[in-house]
Amino acid sequence: MLELELVWAFLFICLISYAGWKVNSLTVSGAIGAVCVGFLIYLGFSWQGLFVLGCFFSSSSFLSKYQSSKKSNLQDMLEKGDRRDIVQVMANGSVPAILGLFQFIEPSVDPTVLLCFCISIAAANADTWASEVGTLSKRKPRLLLTLKKVERGTSGAVSILGTSAALAGATFISIIAGILFSISFYFMLCIVIFGFIGNILDTLLGQTIQVKYKCNVCEKITEKQIHCSNSGTKLTKYSFLNNDAVNLLSIASATILGFILS
Repeated sequence: MLELELVWAFLFICLISYAGWKVNSLTVSGAIGAVCVGFLIYLGFSWQGLFVLGCFFSSSSFLSKYQSSKKSNLQDMLEKGDRRDIVQVMANGSVPAILGLFQFIEPSVDPTVLLCFCISIAAANADTWASEVGTLSKRKPRLLLTLKKVERGTSGAVSILGTSAALAGATFISIIAGILFSISFYFMLCIVIFGFIGNILDTLLGQTIQVKYKCNVCEKITEKQIHCSNSGTKLTKYSFLNNDAVNLLSIASATILGFILS
């Protein structure tokens, strides 16, 4: 019976990942990565965990398509488009997937593992909602550490709209988790707090150590090393992480902080 359930779950995850590819939310490699992440989460947290992941993926995909015409200029700044490849999927999903595998190998009645799983999803969701909604702000965002106004879509920049969206994204996952797992209000509050902290960490890392380049032709600041068919100049000497690495690091950090402090 267990083997049959695993087969059905795997086929369902493959179907959802295929649908994500068909609607241009995932590349082929991204769909493969989604199958791996989804199955590991199912092993540890069953259908409830898979549903929480689905809420993150579906809401993020919807927001990435929402008013996409107003975000077209951002494609010139970002290293990758709105179709997630396997690296982007793993950057957002590897922490919850590892927790799912850990829960499967060493089943525990301790709810801390579940809390950490929910925090990791909330952090990923908060950051994605902040990015997708914040770019629609009518006002230019400001760098978090210097408050200097920059172009929309600049890593490390914040706006009132984007920050509100981040808080809403973490709260959304917290409510879904609270309903599905019947966790306490205290745990739900922890998910919101540390999920939101994950977005703040992502912003700080994005401003400080995420690599950015200045195009030597049009002088635009971009995540792309090659712009206008020319190699750009690295802005900060000590920056070395791309956006995917920043996402992974911020999610992992928020999850660890949640584990330690909660």
